[in-house]
Amino acid sequence: MVSSSSTLYIIFILFLQLLLVFGNVTRSSTLSTTNKNSWLSPSGEFAFGFQQLGTATNLFMLAIWYNKIPEKTIVWSAKNTNNNNLVQAPTGSQVQLTSGGLTLTTQQGESIWTAQPNTAVSYGIMHDTGNFVLVNKNSSIVWESFKFPTDTLLPNQSLELGGNITSRFSETNYTSGRFQLYFRDDDHNLMLSPLAWPTQLRYKFYYRIDVNNSASSSLVFDESGDIYVETNKNGTTRIIPQGTQWKNLDLDPKLYYYRATLDYYGVLTQYSHPRDTKAKQGWTIMRYVPDNICIAIFNEMGSGTCGYNSYCSMENQRPTCKCPYGYSLIDPSNQFGGCQLNFTLGCGDNNGEGLNVKPEELYEFTVLRDVDWPLSDYEKMQPYSQQDCQQSCLHDCMCAVAVFNNNTCWKKRLPIANGRAQSGGQLVLVKTRVSPFGPSSTTHDLKKDDRVKPILQGLLISSTVFNSILLAAVVFMTLLKPKRVVQAATLVETNLCSFSYDALKEATWGFSEELGRGSFGIVYKGELKAGSTCNVVAVKRLDRLVEDREKEFKTELRAIGKTCHKNLVRLVGFCDEGLHRMLVYEFMSNGSLANILFGETKPIWNQRVGFALGIARGLVYLHEECDTPIIHCDIKPQNILIDEYFTAKISDFGLAKLLLADQSRTNTMVRGTRGYVAPEWFKNVPVTAKVDVYSFGAMLLEIVCCRKSVVLMESGEEEKAILTDWACDCYMEGRIDALVENDQEALDDIDRLEKWIKIAIWCIQEHPEMRPTMRMVMQMLEDVVKVPDPPSPFSFGSIP
Repeated sequence: MVSSSSTLYIIFILFLQLLLVFGNVTRSSTLSTTNKNSWLSPSGEFAFGFQQLGTATNLFMLAIWYNKIPEKTIVWSAKNTNNNNLVQAPTGSQVQLTSGGLTLTTQQGESIWTAQPNTAVSYGIMHDTGNFVLVNKNSSIVWESFKFPTDTLLPNQSLELGGNITSRFSETNYTSGRFQLYFRDDDHNLMLSPLAWPTQLRYKFYYRIDVNNSASSSLVFDESGDIYVETNKNGTTRIIPQGTQWKNLDLDPKLYYYRATLDYYGVLTQYSHPRDTKAKQGWTIMRYVPDNICIAIFNEMGSGTCGYNSYCSMENQRPTCKCPYGYSLIDPSNQFGGCQLNFTLGCGDNNGEGLNVKPEELYEFTVLRDVDWPLSDYEKMQPYSQQDCQQSCLHDCMCAVAVFNNNTCWKKRLPIANGRAQSGGQLVLVKTRVSPFGPSSTTHDLKKDDRVKPILQGLLISSTVFNSILLAAVVFMTLLKPKRVVQAATLVETNLCSFSYDALKEATWGFSEELGRGSFGIVYKGELKAGSTCNVVAVKRLDRLVEDREKEFKTELRAIGKTCHKNLVRLVGFCDEGLHRMLVYEFMSNGSLANILFGETKPIWNQRVGFALGIARGLVYLHEECDTPIIHCDIKPQNILIDEYFTAKISDFGLAKLLLADQSRTNTMVRGTRGYVAPEWFKNVPVTAKVDVYSFGAMLLEIVCCRKSVVLMESGEEEKAILTDWACDCYMEGRIDALVENDQEALDDIDRLEKWIKIAIWCIQEHPEMRPTMRMVMQMLEDVVKVPDPPSPFSFGSIP
């Protein structure tokens, strides 16, 4: 009898648990990030709960997903209503259902998201439709996830006037992206538009369903799986999109799951997935609009589907992005993020080379066929031959691409936008650098017979012969002066002065006046005599030759020797004699930025503003304007030197990683300095120039606040110990004045102060794809681009 009672009790408990899991969600019910529980729909097809934002983070998203299929496809996620940003929850957070609604709180009890209807909530339900609802005592729905869609619509769901869905940022990043489906306010037409990411500003639409100013209309996804726009003007009218992909299909919701998603590349797609687990699993494309996203977007503003300097083609019903010859993806993990030039397009007589070099010796052309960037013209010439078109672009330092067709030449400057594969007989002449080592790799598969040489090829041959004679003379002279032996390749690469050890020993008075020291060695002050004048220099003497120092020396020699910019320390020459490795720099009379920022006297606000702008310009040059892009890898105030005119200059390229022409990422060991190191250094993944963006963001906060990134604080002030954390807290809490304390000059410039704090927070985002490029940072600092409200640096994750 006792055994029977125990069995009944256990069955009763299990029954109650099933009711809790598959039935109504009662008040006081909670879900936590620390367990695997979720609120399931009655059939278990959908689940409401937490999904981790990538395996490498401790952040979670509150979401709804298909629960019975292997992909666990997410169809909804909680977002902030004020900026549409994804809500992230740190480990230990929980969501609770109360009479006030749903509340998501951190482990410390801080509320980070709520769903609070106007009336008291009795319970919640996760429906088999995928809709999570809150119900009052009268059994009326007072809040539902269907009314707050993200990027997906489900059967039985409608998008009403004023509603919208926004694509995610990328395939695995669920924050708001670059495209939006919405009802326009003035005429109530249903539109698809690109967004001026990361803002919510809409550009001109690229797809429209006209509802003729209907006072009431909605996009309906009915229970059968059909999708249409329904209006109530002069009765009920169903308007089916007319694209060829939207023809009537045989729909069977008993056999298939359906969803309609605005994909991250701007295509509204209906997918199907078999319900039978024995059938071939996976989502299949059923229909989509527009038919060809590559040619649908045709805007004066914005980059188009594939980003700047890229072009789009449709392959297997999906857009694919490619870079022209001489260009490479800015981010290899994101083919829709645009392309960058792999060399510098010079202007003026010097062509950016520091020598009077004719353009025929620097540039050649590559031909693309049936590709166009139709809205990037700055000059049109007619009648013109192909030869005239090519020569005009060759001698025009602003011209990066020329398009020739029907005796007409269109010249285009960078960046070029709205690129697409488009037949029409046009020839695209892409200006590229002449390379003695052969063509660099690119994402575009180019045929050999498509390479077009400049007309004056004879000059190249003559130049080659002349250079060979000159090189022979140099070798002969160096044989006569063995103390100044320099490898010919190094001399050709850098055009730097070679010094003997004895000459630098004499110039530094026996290495007697030390300017500073670090892990690389010691820097000494010196004087180099040139006729009757003396030039003050700084001589960096590397430690006695070991493998690591040799590599550092070679890296810095190659990196700095080919650079020339106002905000970079100029390398004058070097010593490469026996075991002696030294670098000779211009002398910077005002020391380092660290000395100025963290000294007894705080520099004035306008001076700090100048420092930040100069450093940003220098980094833009390193990342985008050098012949070979350079990642510095150790941006910090100690590596920023200040000259006599208080110009900030980036120094110490000993840790720099040069990128080859076909690279934008590099694998390397962890580099840099605590407080400035981007998180991806520790994840054993390739790093990009975004590591410098992160370091710049941390340093920008130091420039604004005049305090170090990491400081040992007194008891009670621990929250200020990590500057990046404290600055984010101050910004989120609306007390940025605390960051500059009694700095009245900064407070008088409160708009710039707030904007620069926001820029810094964008720069220190945990995930590199969410950080802006240094060019965009520069544009935001200079008020060229509006700065949107940033999320918390750890707010963006990616679902694996």
